[in-house]
Amino acid sequence: MAVTSGIVLFAVIWAMTFLIALPIRVQTQGDLKDIVPGTHAGAPEHHHLKKKAVWTTVVAAVLWAIVATVILSEWISVDDVEQWFRAGAWSGRDIDG
Repeated sequence: MAVTSGIVLFAVIWAMTFLIALPIRVQTQGDLKDIVPGTHAGAPEHHHLKKKAVWTTVVAAVLWAIVATVILSEWISVDDVEQWFRAGAWSGRDIDG
């Protein structure tokens, strides 16, 4: 895996982890009973984005290390993945013969 591939892999894992972390512990204006006129009651009042970004970076680094180890050690290769997902692989029958 090249450096650029590693960076892209980390960015994808970070983005997916951040999207999962966004709705965690969000306090809305409706929850706090402090609704600003003209806004929705579900608008976030306290979203803790800085803390979520830090935790996302830590979790993404751990996940990236695991995925990078699997890729670099070739425990699972591209040929393995192609074999698992080729047409008919899940049907239990041989389509070649």
